[in-house]
Amino acid sequence: MIRSVVAGVDGSRDSVAAVDWAAREALRRGLPLRLVHAWEAGLPGGGAAPASPAASSSPELSAVQQHARQVLRSALDRLSRRYPPLAVSAEQVGRPPVPALLAEAENADLLVIGGQGSSGLGGFVSGTVALATAARTERPIVLVPAGESAETEHLPDADGRPSVDTPFRDVTVAVDIDGTYDDVLDFAFRAAEVRGAPLRAVHAWHVPFSHSRPATGERARLRGAAEDELARLLEPWRVKYPAVDVREDLHEGRPAHALVRATGGAGLLVAGIRRHRTLAGRPTPGAVAHTLIHHVRCPVALVSHE
Repeated sequence: MIRSVVAGVDGSRDSVAAVDWAAREALRRGLPLRLVHAWEAGLPGGGAAPASPAASSSPELSAVQQHARQVLRSALDRLSRRYPPLAVSAEQVGRPPVPALLAEAENADLLVIGGQGSSGLGGFVSGTVALATAARTERPIVLVPAGESAETEHLPDADGRPSVDTPFRDVTVAVDIDGTYDDVLDFAFRAAEVRGAPLRAVHAWHVPFSHSRPATGERARLRGAAEDELARLLEPWRVKYPAVDVREDLHEGRPAHALVRATGGAGLLVAGIRRHRTLAGRPTPGAVAHTLIHHVRCPVALVSHE
């Protein structure tokens, strides 16, 4: 089966930005783009597509279907104008958003959706849907904020104006030196390579809690150990991706807050995601991923890892 980049579509500002970002990423990776609009059959609380023709001809359901067709048609028209070389397909899916996204992601290199988006009848992506999908998919997922554009992926020009002719902004990757991180680092290095962008590897370290203030020498020792371990972890990837300019960046503090601070000016943040479960048994992406989704202003790529 041919791999692709899949983008969720609902017509919201986040969705428009996500579709355009997905189109540019598909071109960079040499992959086709598949657009998907999920609709919940106009039934209270969602549900599968109706089995009978009579049900599918109801005015309420026809309105939902018509809205989906209009959203997809508008997206296809825009992409054909902006990205003529791109191979694009589109489909309406009569399923609730999260199951639809998860099913589509199974055969995708990458799933792209808006970070907040709209909700309600005929809507596709909401902040809740983004979190729920990120918590359950095994494939890399990118959450794109409203306002993201081709220009915001690049540095401003010499006069400070937006441009697509300047170098790409950094790709920033959050590195946990205590985890199994191959998929996360491979995704980040490849993203930097296809952009010709620098890769900034950010690791947050901290002094273990103690009732007494640690000596200056102990803090320096801990930072030095973190620097050595980060360099060791990155070395095989420098060899695999020799064209990527890697910059190591250590921050003292807790991961979520350090990463939010470190991503100022980045074009893409790549982070690993470990799944957790709530007391009710529902999967959740965890506190760090939740913070990144809501507070980082650039697109956030979440990659599953152990």
